[in-house]
Amino acid sequence: MKALLLGDFCPMSERVKELYRQGDLETLFGDSLTLFEGKDLVAINLECAITDQNTAIIKHGPNLKAPVETADMLKKLGVTLCGLSNNHVFDFGAPGVADTLEALDRAGIDSTGFGENYQDSRRDYVVEKDGERVAVIAVCEHEYSYAKEDRMGSRPFDEFDTVEDIRKAKAVCDRVIVMYHGGKEHCRYPSPRLMRACRAMVRAGADVVLCQHTHCISCYEAYEGGHILYGQGNTHFVWSPAPCWDSGLAITFDTKTGKIQFVPLSVGECGISLAKGETKDAIMRGFHERSESLLDGSWIQGWREFCASEENRYRSAVGAAGRPESTEADNRLFAHYLDCEAHLDVFRELFRTCHMDDKNY
Repeated sequence: MKALLLGDFCPMSERVKELYRQGDLETLFGDSLTLFEGKDLVAINLECAITDQNTAIIKHGPNLKAPVETADMLKKLGVTLCGLSNNHVFDFGAPGVADTLEALDRAGIDSTGFGENYQDSRRDYVVEKDGERVAVIAVCEHEYSYAKEDRMGSRPFDEFDTVEDIRKAKAVCDRVIVMYHGGKEHCRYPSPRLMRACRAMVRAGADVVLCQHTHCISCYEAYEGGHILYGQGNTHFVWSPAPCWDSGLAITFDTKTGKIQFVPLSVGECGISLAKGETKDAIMRGFHERSESLLDGSWIQGWREFCASEENRYRSAVGAAGRPESTEADNRLFAHYLDCEAHLDVFRELFRTCHMDDKNY
């Protein structure tokens, strides 16, 4: 089976949204359209609601949505599966999710990673062809949209349940692909916790683990027969709040041979294209250098330097919360930082306990 695995997708600007309404595939995807040819499975992370709803949920960060024509465009593009396990698909509440599911169903596109409650969200997506079975498991960190025991939402990553789910999927499927929506935004290196989690998923049976959400290309390692990509970057998310935002990797995976390939993409003003020339060389050179750092252990320095660059932001959140004059927003932001694994990873790096200080012993 030939699979194309794509990262974060959301039509951000009004100009791009209009191109989706017009059905302008050429402007939006350019020569990257060739990637979709001859694929049996084309999966993307749909990081927004497909809806016209205007009632956004309360959260920190933007509430993202796409025009209702988006589903038809994705079908025309060749997308067969949308992962809905992320921190934005629930941005317009239950009505927005209902609209999204209806739009995808009408267009004939499957979805995975969302359920009526926690247990329901844990349903795997399985595709079969020529006697081969491939499972796709889409999970996200605990950031706003995740399902609870008694409330709908995205399928959250759980260090116990998710590993067991992967093990069960591998017992009945030839390949298991995990789309993990997590990791620290804009950081090109994994946290120690994220590395342990991804490796545990491979040991449980995952053949491919793709970390999305970071909006930048991180690094790759081949681990015990599996493939781990710690940051895929953007696929079609035309916006520019950070230097790393303008590139991503498309992944081709041959489920028969286990061969994986990384195709660099460039994000432009209105769409994406295959990276070429110096741009391609720079993307892949950085990617390989960061991947090499996993072998000699120097990646940890990159992680720590990133955390240090974020210190003022986290100190501000700590200082603003829990005081008599604190606003509800102050307290909720601090609580959110503790709830979400990626933010908590940064907290643990910045605010170390005495036990973590070797000088104490």
